[in-house]
Amino acid sequence: MLIDLLQVAGGLVILLIAGDFLVRGAVNLALRLGIPAMMVGMTVVAFGTSAPELLVSVQAVIAGAGGLALGNVVGSNIANILLVMGAPALIAPVLLERESTRDFLIMVAATVLFTALAFTGAIGLWQALGLLVAFALFMGDSIQRGRRARVEMDMDDLEGADPNLRGPKIAGFLALGLIGLPLGAQLLVAGAVDIAATLGVSDVVIGLTIVAIGTSLPELATTLMAAIRREGGVALGNILGSNIFNLLFILGVAGVVGQMDVPVQMLRLDLWVMLGAALLLAPFIWTGRPIGRALGLGLLFAYGGYLWLLFHNGG
Repeated sequence: MLIDLLQVAGGLVILLIAGDFLVRGAVNLALRLGIPAMMVGMTVVAFGTSAPELLVSVQAVIAGAGGLALGNVVGSNIANILLVMGAPALIAPVLLERESTRDFLIMVAATVLFTALAFTGAIGLWQALGLLVAFALFMGDSIQRGRRARVEMDMDDLEGADPNLRGPKIAGFLALGLIGLPLGAQLLVAGAVDIAATLGVSDVVIGLTIVAIGTSLPELATTLMAAIRREGGVALGNILGSNIFNLLFILGVAGVVGQMDVPVQMLRLDLWVMLGAALLLAPFIWTGRPIGRALGLGLLFAYGGYLWLLFHNGG
């Protein structure tokens, strides 16, 4: 059991480091090719920061643990709202800006679409293609909105950008990222599957908990630092984008690689918790009321209760 936990921890560390290398290499390569910083931020950075979750889900499908892939995404989306939004609120109020209403509605629509597809019993090829078509529409809409707004992003504000980074270093970052991501994913999935077998729970439960929390650590770290700097509003865009990517892109690609059967437990509980958590944000976005300490504590208690219920039921 200890070896399996170390394997999962090691896999997560490798994933996070390799993901950072990949973002740095890809961002600076794109800027050298003359792609505008705004477009790099909306596409290259977004894809790069989702690479760890993508590789974990694909590796899980290849390893025959489709439940782990589904649990990783659904659990990450639940953690992104209840945990990642709740923890920073204990430090400083988190303001959910009304300008994010459109992306919030897209996230809810993506959640409803995935839930409807899940009730077909599996995420296979045609369901995955449906998710990818929806993702393409989302990306097209985001790019058009960015162009209409004529937003100019400073290179200094772009994650991973370094104008002094030379070609060999860019190639090195890309190589380390591309090698490390599949290695980290393989370690994490193998360890998670063994832990599930040792504890006598399903791989879905491990995906919903250990793996989901692990792959949500970057979002949690980002939002905690934003709260410490009294920039709580930074959290929302990060979380909305992450949840949309998880449902439409990551599960879309994983479903093309192989079919993921949806467990009955997920249809009865987890999908509804994910949808309910998403809808919790609605009144705060529409009224502009910040999430304070009391509600933040409530979100954390709700997440703790959800985790207890998962293990109490035994998966």
